[in-house]
Amino acid sequence: MKVVAVAAAVEVAAGVILAVIPSVAARLVFGVDFTPAGTAICRIAGFGLFGLGIACWPVSTFVNLMAVRGLLAYNVLAAVLFAWLGISRELVGPLLWPAAALHGVLSLLLARALFVSKTT
Repeated sequence: MKVVAVAAAVEVAAGVILAVIPSVAARLVFGVDFTPAGTAICRIAGFGLFGLGIACWPVSTFVNLMAVRGLLAYNVLAAVLFAWLGISRELVGPLLWPAAALHGVLSLLLARALFVSKTT
C-alpha cells in the first residue's frame, strides 16, 4: 500500500510547512494573511498533521488499517472543506483548488486501498 506512505508523507510535509511558515501557507491556500491567533492555530494544526503523518507511516510491509481510516477521514474532510471554500468563494488562494484536488485524489486512493485490503 504505497498510497499510505504517500499520504503520510504529504501530511508530514504539510505539517512542517504549516508549523514553520504559516503565513505563506495562508496566502497560497486561502489568499489572506492570518492574525496572530490564526498563526498560532495554524502552527498547532501543523503539529497535528505532522503527528498524523508520523503515526500513519507504514512500517516495513505492515500497514495498519486504522491508519488508513484516519488518513481517509482527514483527506475526505479536507477535500470537502477546500471545495466548499472554493465554491463559496470565501477564502480562495492560488493553491486552494490544487489542494482540494490533491486531497480528493488521496481520498479515492485510500478508499480503494481500504476496500482492496478488506476483500483480500
